Amino acid sequence: MTGSGMGCPDWPKCFGRTIPPVSKDQVTWKPQTDFFEGQMIVHNETLYTSKLDFISSDNMDLDHWEPYTKHDYAVFNAFHIWVEFINRLTGVVAGIPVLLTLLLSFIVSRKKRKWWIFAAAMGAVFMMAFEAWLGKLVVDGNLIPGSITIHMVGAIFVVFFLQLIITRTKTNKLTISRPGKQLLWAFLVVAFVQLLLGTQVREAVDVLIKNNEFPRAEWIANLPISFIIHRSFSWVILLLGGFLIYKDWKQNNELGLWWRIGFWISFQIGIGIILAWFEMPKELQPLHLMGSIIMLLFVFERILITQLPKKSSAA
Repeated sequence: MTGSGMGCPDWPKCFGRTIPPVSKDQVTWKPQTDFFEGQMIVHNETLYTSKLDFISSDNMDLDHWEPYTKHDYAVFNAFHIWVEFINRLTGVVAGIPVLLTLLLSFIVSRKKRKWWIFAAAMGAVFMMAFEAWLGKLVVDGNLIPGSITIHMVGAIFVVFFLQLIITRTKTNKLTISRPGKQLLWAFLVVAFVQLLLGTQVREAVDVLIKNNEFPRAEWIANLPISFIIHRSFSWVILLLGGFLIYKDWKQNNELGLWWRIGFWISFQIGIGIILAWFEMPKELQPLHLMGSIIMLLFVFERILITQLPKKSSAA
């Protein structure tokens, strides 16, 4: 969300290091310096990789180096480096409870004959592995168009699978009419489409930043049609969400949609207006995307916790 996907130009290491560099001096060629095989430097706006362990002489010898040819990104930015590196570490740490969930779900599923729990846990593990694999492709391809969107969708599905296990194993259920359930599903799909459109806009912004053709004040005017669609589609979200809140209000707010949907729609529209009219403050871009994800999870949780009325048996 912070645009730090290329903070580390290689994967799984960062500038060829197990621990990322903290200063530009660590990725700059210097005379009479120890370099190790695989170490990366930025020289003349080109990324080079050391061919072997050696001590540099007074002049740079290109026989010791080879250009990194997987992409042409050669920028040192300490903030982006450590955001990306922490993102990778978080992925590894998150994998531990997901794997434990898979193990425990197998035990529970075998005992209670509820194999859907194991299937959901397997889905979470698969998506975690997919995210790691796609993360490498994203870096190697220097943020291939569309890859950021797919990467974000994969992360959301990891949480969806885990939320499915948490929510459906609870005993408390709320009864909802079939049209009400269908409306919740419709809102989830519409909100998900809006999230995809927003991610496409974010990718377009990244292209503008990379090409450095326009100042920030002119970004909005130079965004593709996806921005217009994303902005206009917010009306669909507002109308559908408002109708759901009204229906829930008539049922004494049993589903609590006024804050699960109403608050987050207002939050999203407010940030969207600021982004569109005040030169897209970079601090609000992550909040805008996070708000969409939180709203999706709230709606998905309400779908999982509700059930249709039971049919009465004949006398």
